[in-house]
Amino acid sequence: MKNIVKDKGYKELLSKIGKTYEQGRRSATVAVNTHLLNTYWTIGHYIVEYEQAGQNRATYGSALIKTLSKDLANTLGKGFSISNLKRMRQFYIEYPKGATMSHLLGWSHYVELLKIDDKLERSFYEQQTVIEKWSIRELIRQKKASLFLRLAASKDKEGILQLSKEGQKIEKPEDIIREPYVLDFLKIPEPYHISESELESRLIAHLQQFLLELGKGFAFIGRQYRITLGNRHHYVDLVFYHRILKCFVLIDLKREEADYQDVGQMNMYLGYFENEENTEGDNPPIGIVLAREKDDILIQYAMHNVSSQLFVNKYQLYLPNREELKQLVERQLRTSE
Repeated sequence: MKNIVKDKGYKELLSKIGKTYEQGRRSATVAVNTHLLNTYWTIGHYIVEYEQAGQNRATYGSALIKTLSKDLANTLGKGFSISNLKRMRQFYIEYPKGATMSHLLGWSHYVELLKIDDKLERSFYEQQTVIEKWSIRELIRQKKASLFLRLAASKDKEGILQLSKEGQKIEKPEDIIREPYVLDFLKIPEPYHISESELESRLIAHLQQFLLELGKGFAFIGRQYRITLGNRHHYVDLVFYHRILKCFVLIDLKREEADYQDVGQMNMYLGYFENEENTEGDNPPIGIVLAREKDDILIQYAMHNVSSQLFVNKYQLYLPNREELKQLVERQLRTSE
């Protein structure tokens, strides 16, 4: 048998088959996922419809689900546990119009989303999961870190409602800022005694989790990025590039409290990057001084007439107090009425 000559035509054939196969696999995955979601939604619909058919049936409560679980398991096998059937019922109740649910998410995503009682908060995580293509683990992480409440705490009622409806839109530098940044994934016990270089090293070692905390659009450029001014070397702790805002993002880590000198130093870094590192199409860089503590009044005066692209924000090594954040957001919703 003669060997096939792997010329240009053969390579094009190989490429076409490969692309068609991958596209087919993706389409098949989407189709299976869509069918599964529709199936679970319909099962939930049947359960609710049965309950509503007679007043006495609504009193069955958990007894109905328990009986269904046992009988369905006997006839159809696994997949019909009590908890699963409860989620299917809830799935239909929360998404009565099946078309409103996103088929870009899997059933496991919806199981996590349905655990969120607050509709505004659930809607945010649903939108954000689609936007940022979060895996189940990433969704769970952001829920634990109370991302919605952290972002909503600094907004008025209109901003909170928009956030829950559309997710986090990134259109200006302020949109990538979080207060505080939560670095619990570093697993540093309290009280901690580590240097800024150790903190930086740990962030690099957990870069994937750090990028998730930073949000969509960040690409890592380097650490201890050297710049030279007047024959003296200076080093920016962490440098990223933001694909959406099309600009460098410089992060300087501070082990304790941010000082006015830190603001001045970051402002110098921003000036250097804008004049020496930016290329055609790049927007002015963003600088973030990330510190354990900050004195708001001191920072306010230190930032007087300083670049609006410069931010001083806090980080914490533990998960935020969810109840305190929730009360703050609820207060914002009430006072804006």
